[in-house]
Amino acid sequence: MTAAATAFCAIAAFTLGSCGKAPALKATRPGTTVIVDDAVVGKDKLAAAIAPFFEDPALSETRALVIMQGGRVIAERYSPGYGPDTRLISWSMAKSVTGTLIGMMVADGRLALDEPAPVAEWQTPRDGRAAITLRHLLHMSSGLDHTELAEGEVEIFDADTPRMLFLDGRENVARYAETRPLEATPGEKFEYSSATSNILADIMTRSLTESKDPEVRRDAMLEYARGRLFEPLGMTSAIPQFDRHGTMLGGSMIHATARDWAKFGEFLRNNGSVRAAQLLPTSWTRFMKTPSKTDNSYGAHIWLNRPNNANRNQVLFPGRAPSDVFAALGHLGQFIIVSPQHRLTIVRLGNTPDDRLDPLDDQFVKLISIFPKS
Repeated sequence: MTAAATAFCAIAAFTLGSCGKAPALKATRPGTTVIVDDAVVGKDKLAAAIAPFFEDPALSETRALVIMQGGRVIAERYSPGYGPDTRLISWSMAKSVTGTLIGMMVADGRLALDEPAPVAEWQTPRDGRAAITLRHLLHMSSGLDHTELAEGEVEIFDADTPRMLFLDGRENVARYAETRPLEATPGEKFEYSSATSNILADIMTRSLTESKDPEVRRDAMLEYARGRLFEPLGMTSAIPQFDRHGTMLGGSMIHATARDWAKFGEFLRNNGSVRAAQLLPTSWTRFMKTPSKTDNSYGAHIWLNRPNNANRNQVLFPGRAPSDVFAALGHLGQFIIVSPQHRLTIVRLGNTPDDRLDPLDDQFVKLISIFPKS
């Protein structure tokens, strides 16, 4: 454990019996819903709201569900083959981790939110990309020509994300992302993009080390993420993946247990603090949860429960749950949903096609609604 993490262990007791230990609540076997005796919602009522996630075919495959309320795990359930110690992939929930780490580096003075992003590829004369800032990248409004997923007649492996992660860009994801041309003026168009988050991961790594050695780059970023975020929160299971150039795959590939993902949600619900320790400035968490100019339903690498203005389908459920609900979301139905008014964090991990998420959204609304507002 790093020195920074050790210093916080004495006050990192929220969700933890002691530093690095798991919460006391234990799921005895897969398929069993475990609920604490003194939950603010009756056991039968809460179990009935959890059951459809695992038993209703319309909700596809839920592998893990963890509910934290008031700072502790009050309920959890797992499918066969999964349990409290199973690491599950984040997919795009990783973007919110990346946005959080960027905030720590801005607070450290390593990076600046509204200065040109320090990417050498963009600094040649008359290159419009020189106007791109970290704010643009965090808001997914860099203007870079990134196509997240194939649509219409575009073949699946012609889209940027599959190419970047699995084909010609996989050796050096940041270079693939940073060499794309502009398609819009920075700050004027919302374009959701995993490539953008990988650019941010590269910027963070280069702020930590000038080395081009992949192992040095990886270790520098891993030490920072662990020492400043994962270990102080007790997210001891968290393992980011890196490409062969040593760049963290900050847009899509961090593995952790459902309980540890819940700790991350609670950290953001508590505006970047763990008990008395303010690990992230409250101004940064406010920034993350403030709608961007180009999409009212997206903040700084986090989704907001507000109607969007980007001419696309709604991502969360505005009008059916409080407007201050926010979420880290991932491909195939990975969710960290936070409702500050209910002091509530819900983690659902599983495998649901992205075009079949509406029944899941409906059940989240029902689950949130049974909790009293504080």
